[in-house]
Amino acid sequence: MLNALFAVPLAAAALFVAAPAEAVTASPLTCRGQGIDPAAQLHYGAETFVKAPLDTVWKVQTRIEGWPAWQSAVTSAKRLDPGPLHPAARFRWTTPVPATPSSPATTLVITSTVHQVQRDHCVRWSGPAIGEGLRIDRGVHVWTFTPARGGVVVRTEESWTGAQIEADPATAVKYLAPGLDRWLADLKTAAEAAC
Repeated sequence: MLNALFAVPLAAAALFVAAPAEAVTASPLTCRGQGIDPAAQLHYGAETFVKAPLDTVWKVQTRIEGWPAWQSAVTSAKRLDPGPLHPAARFRWTTPVPATPSSPATTLVITSTVHQVQRDHCVRWSGPAIGEGLRIDRGVHVWTFTPARGGVVVRTEESWTGAQIEADPATAVKYLAPGLDRWLADLKTAAEAAC
């Protein structure tokens, strides 16, 4: 989550970037009617346009065990159950985190549980991220995939809860927001190269 999670005060408008003119509007993301945690104090969102078929983009993003091959910030990823993603599917992944003024450098271990999924359209998962000296109690992450002329608009939005990150949102923004943008850039590169 950390490499892709983000932290912006909820009162601020969500930030959506790198969208083509024909992209969907920046409305709250949902998957099967469920979005990020509306009570969370921290959230961030972004989008990108991928010049690849929808099926390719979906497969790259949802083949969890393949993440370390194309995501620069994911060091390991393992499905905890077999088959395609489904509600209650779980996966565990790790991502290094640099030292900040409020926490040491560490590796976060994230155990995510899928809550909603609709093939080629959306996926929503949540879970804690735990490392030495750093903890995100619950991150809720929503991804949507919308066909557009010449490719797919991929949008993502995430919320975080937890006393530690809520105590220092400025640091969370400085270190975490670029991670989600990097995830989208890596997904775009991997999916376009797979065509």
